[in-house]
Amino acid sequence: MSNHSLYRGNLTAIVLQMLETNGRMYGYEITQKVKEKTNGSLEIKEGALYPILHKLEADNYLNVEIEKVGKRTRKYYKITEAGEKERVSQLEAIREYMATMEQIFNPKWSY
Repeated sequence: MSNHSLYRGNLTAIVLQMLETNGRMYGYEITQKVKEKTNGSLEIKEGALYPILHKLEADNYLNVEIEKVGKRTRKYYKITEAGEKERVSQLEAIREYMATMEQIFNPKWSY
């Protein structure tokens, strides 16, 4: 993941958005989808992703399903109704932040 604090501060929203858009996913799949969607400009490292997934699960924003795939056990994450509400809330906060930054950096193009 980029070291930029703006990305780190929005990791929860990014994860929730990926799960809302793509349905249930496992951790590595989330990292690859984010990388694909951003043309490689944003790479989420597992060390950053899994603590977020565990917190979202603890907060009941995610359901977890464990499946055996070949010889491996895979943990799938799926957004809950509470997680969807949190995703919407985070998205609104990001939009407000972007509008404020736009006013500061480019007032001619403000929303």
